[in-house]
Amino acid sequence: MSKTFAEAKKKGEPVLVGFITAGDPNPDATFDIAAALVDGGVDIVELGIPFSDPIADGPTIQASSLRALNAGVTPPMVLEMANQISSSLHVPVVILTYYNPIFKMGDGRFLKLAAKSGVSGIVVPDLPPEESAGYRRLAQKEGIDTIYLATPSTNPKRLVDIVSATKGFLYVVPLFGVTGARESFDAYSKRVVGEIVQKVSNKVPVAVGFGISKSEHVRSFLDQGADSIIVGSAIVKTIERNLNDRKKMLLELEDLARELSSARAN
Repeated sequence: MSKTFAEAKKKGEPVLVGFITAGDPNPDATFDIAAALVDGGVDIVELGIPFSDPIADGPTIQASSLRALNAGVTPPMVLEMANQISSSLHVPVVILTYYNPIFKMGDGRFLKLAAKSGVSGIVVPDLPPEESAGYRRLAQKEGIDTIYLATPSTNPKRLVDIVSATKGFLYVVPLFGVTGARESFDAYSKRVVGEIVQKVSNKVPVAVGFGISKSEHVRSFLDQGADSIIVGSAIVKTIERNLNDRKKMLLELEDLARELSSARAN
């Protein structure tokens, strides 16, 4: 993943991350969905492990988790999907999961299997850095980045601790609340991103996610100095809108990725 960010920086092109819930709407769709996003310009695929109590996620991603769980998707299946995507599409794959599935499998076993599956990084929103030293040691041993989030409520001292713990990129949430496509962002969200970018000061790439659904959102956060944009709910809503027409779904996903990607160059 560091290579992806380094190459993008050299070209002056921010990195676009596309999130999908693995196995939504069914396991055999995930690779095709990831391929459509990559064809449209996504640089990194973020795969969410479906979870029954996703506290950071709004209704759109909650519904996608439910569809995937009803389709029988399990964490080992998600890692198999990650392996197929990373090896065939040649893009880094980041896993987003809550800690419960990792704890159930065991940190060491999960991370070893993730490494074998070509996973580059893992986001665990409910695993605070203060309680994750053992997990991080195991992740580092397996060559997997541990990615932390910073929010508007993160105070300056804790931001320093988070930045020292995060690897790959810092996931910045520019608003209060859960995931979900927004129509617009206010000046406060843009100021939050700008201030965090200044404080991080090139220590680690800054990726902004939660709510971004339009090309103007992409441009506004890049103008604040972000290195990367993460889009999730807008992608998942496109999947949801086309559950009964796979061909149309893939075409719309590729178009969405292309539109968001093109905003990076404006």
